[in-house]
Amino acid sequence: MSNAALSRRNALLLLGVVVLAWGFTWVVNKLLLQYMTPIWAAAARSIAGTAALLALGLALRRVAWPVKADIPVILSVGLLHMGAFAALVSLGLQYVPAGRSVVLAYTTPLWVIPGAWLFLGESIGRARQAGLALGMLGLIVIFNPLAFDWHNREALAGNGLILLAALCWAANIVYVRAHRWVTPPFELAFWQALLASAALSAVAFAAEGAPAVTWSADLGWLLGYAGLFGIAVAYWAAVTVNRALPAGVTSIGLLGVPVFGLLCSAVVLHEPVSASLLAGMALIVTGIAAGVAERRA
Repeated sequence: MSNAALSRRNALLLLGVVVLAWGFTWVVNKLLLQYMTPIWAAAARSIAGTAALLALGLALRRVAWPVKADIPVILSVGLLHMGAFAALVSLGLQYVPAGRSVVLAYTTPLWVIPGAWLFLGESIGRARQAGLALGMLGLIVIFNPLAFDWHNREALAGNGLILLAALCWAANIVYVRAHRWVTPPFELAFWQALLASAALSAVAFAAEGAPAVTWSADLGWLLGYAGLFGIAVAYWAAVTVNRALPAGVTSIGLLGVPVFGLLCSAVVLHEPVSASLLAGMALIVTGIAAGVAERRA
């Protein structure tokens, strides 16, 4: 067995780790809302993840002081992805099932396509146009305008918050594509998480007051999983996979996250899986895959 083959196999295994870790994280995030208010839950996850990233970085000897050129990407990832995305998702999860949430959140690549065209000048070929159309059709199917209760303000707010979170993540991705990297991405992960933790804690204290938490073993393992696997291990594995595999393979592989997340929410949380949700997810996944295929071509 060649080193190249072994490296590719390990990379594919790590990609599977990312899919499993991030997929189950949506169940964990939903369960955390039983113990903490939403923004404090996001802050607590981020603090746990920051500690885990520091420990992992020290163990791998991959902690570096950021330089001036790193500040924009630290702000972008820390505030838009690790911060705003996490807070908006946590708020939306109060009113939206975890399975539906993960599908809506992973519409992010659909928003990246027009964003990259508008701000980076990337072309939108036929495959991407078709993928964008399929993704939008998937959203329509999921919302099912004829059956959706438009008078339910909580449902409207929850779904809107999740989609807004996806837009924040998309904005971060567009910036990251344009950023000229000086320090490798993983070396900056601790600083990004540290910034997100500080911002989320400040917002949580202002919006929700001092945290009122009853500590228990269940809360401990939820935060431990969210920090260690949902943030530190998954982030390290994702960076490693991005370096070892073609971008198209990685992007298509990550489509397994909403699929696994939907399955976990059905099994663990006993959330119903409707035909419209499955059909919408299939359209969105197909649309994203079409866009990725064009990028590889």
